[in-house]
Amino acid sequence: MDNDKGKEKSDRLITERERKQLLAELHTRLFWVGEKIPYVVEIKGRSCKLHDRIWDLINREYISEEEKQEIEKCIALLKDKERIDELELETKEMTLEEAKKLSDETAGLLRAIMDLREIEEGVSKEKEKKFHELFSAQRTEEIRRWLNFLKDAGKI
Repeated sequence: MDNDKGKEKSDRLITERERKQLLAELHTRLFWVGEKIPYVVEIKGRSCKLHDRIWDLINREYISEEEKQEIEKCIALLKDKERIDELELETKEMTLEEAKKLSDETAGLLRAIMDLREIEEGVSKEKEKKFHELFSAQRTEEIRRWLNFLKDAGKI
């Protein structure tokens, strides 16, 4: 007698509904919010420290043309890996736990691709610069308000 109720949750195969839900989540507009870039990813038999590499690029003042070409190659490789993972998620028989793990990895790859595109286009540096300018302006305004408050209170 085969009884699925006795099976561990991690041993249960993914249902089509669950599969479709995971795939749909990957295609939502803000899927990447909160997703983590994988620390290590294997592409074409080679291990790549993806998280460290992206962090290194984000923190650079200048991206050379050679590095931009490297970023383009990396994006292409990550897109291929993402497509393979998504196809596997769509078609392969697997447990729900395996499917969730694969879905998380795929979302992390998509996040990495987006980050690399921003780095390549210089968007990350520009956003960081605007953030610091805004933060500085807000601090200056806050100091002015404090000075005015102290003047009004007769402390200055």
